[in-house]
Amino acid sequence: MNPVAPKIRMGFVGGGEGAFIGQAHRQAAGLDGGFELVCGAFSRDPHNNRQTGAALGLAASRCYHNWQQMLDDEALLPLDQRMELLVIVTPNHLHAPIASQALKAGFHVFSEKPAALNLKELLALRDVLQDSRCLYGLAHTYLGYPMVWQAREMVRSGVIGQVRKVFVEYPQGWLSQDLAAQGNKQAEWRDDPARSGLGGCIGDIGTHAFSLAEFVADQPIQQLCAALGSHVPGRQLDDDAAMLFKMEGGASGMLLASQVCTGEENPLKIRVYGDKGALEWRQEEPASLIHRAVDQPLRVLRSGVGQPWLCEAATRRMRLPAGHPEGYLEAMANLYGDFAQAIRAQVEGPDVPGVPGIETGLRGMAFIEAAIINHRGEAKWTTLETGESQL
Repeated sequence: MNPVAPKIRMGFVGGGEGAFIGQAHRQAAGLDGGFELVCGAFSRDPHNNRQTGAALGLAASRCYHNWQQMLDDEALLPLDQRMELLVIVTPNHLHAPIASQALKAGFHVFSEKPAALNLKELLALRDVLQDSRCLYGLAHTYLGYPMVWQAREMVRSGVIGQVRKVFVEYPQGWLSQDLAAQGNKQAEWRDDPARSGLGGCIGDIGTHAFSLAEFVADQPIQQLCAALGSHVPGRQLDDDAAMLFKMEGGASGMLLASQVCTGEENPLKIRVYGDKGALEWRQEEPASLIHRAVDQPLRVLRSGVGQPWLCEAATRRMRLPAGHPEGYLEAMANLYGDFAQAIRAQVEGPDVPGVPGIETGLRGMAFIEAAIINHRGEAKWTTLETGESQL
């Protein structure tokens, strides 16, 4: 009988009662039984913080007033008791400062995206990470879906031939109205440059579309031409974006991201066209991958354990037979599962195989800055630069 692997001790910053993403992270981390929540600093509101900790079964002594106290006190505990992984699910402006201090204290980090408030801050975090020997991951959850990996493998193996065209779109409708004025905290901080960064919609969901395009097409976006807009009076940051882009391998494409598409839920979608065929994947129907080939009928590949036509990378990210839906939590759980495996294997950082990391964060931040620069300027095309901030 194989010995049972010990659970990895995990702490949270943010994700107090009422925060969707914190609960999603805890559920995903617990799906495969690889993690144990041992501590947290869940909210700046003392009542919310205490209540969240109690509801999660934490001792009062491991429910900290703030993240600085948590890092300090956890570092003093015996090695077999202190947290090993810190999960950051706060507004954007805290991602890099908390991650930097956690890495310096010797804790692995799994952070919500974006990795930092701006490219300059992120480059400094990369330096800290490289000196720490710790692991670092970003919650680009859509890159955890099995059929996204299947699509990438089909592109890599030449099934659709040379990639020519990529369309990726992410329309949402939840910010069609001025929710910030109605007291919605999630909407409020997303429209505050000091907490969200210079990008609104492009930072919040545009980076998901961007990273999905680069991942599936298996080539980086080099240049873009962007138009950003804000459709709700008084809104400080963009809530709508459209752009053309050019990729390193010669493909061209279009990216749409909007949070004012009334009635839309979360229909992230990508289409990749090659000279021999095409692929299409939709987040709201994640078990299906549409394959179009020259002079052949359209076919739909379906996810499920044991399907012989699926690649190994997709199959190992599945848990259930065909016809049993797996979705967002399972996709995030795949990222946590790979992170757990790397921690147990004592992989020296910063990268975790299968998990988006600091380089994905740098690409996303360069995308945000390039889009803003192009929109504000007169140049037809702006090149993505990850070496230094252009803003």
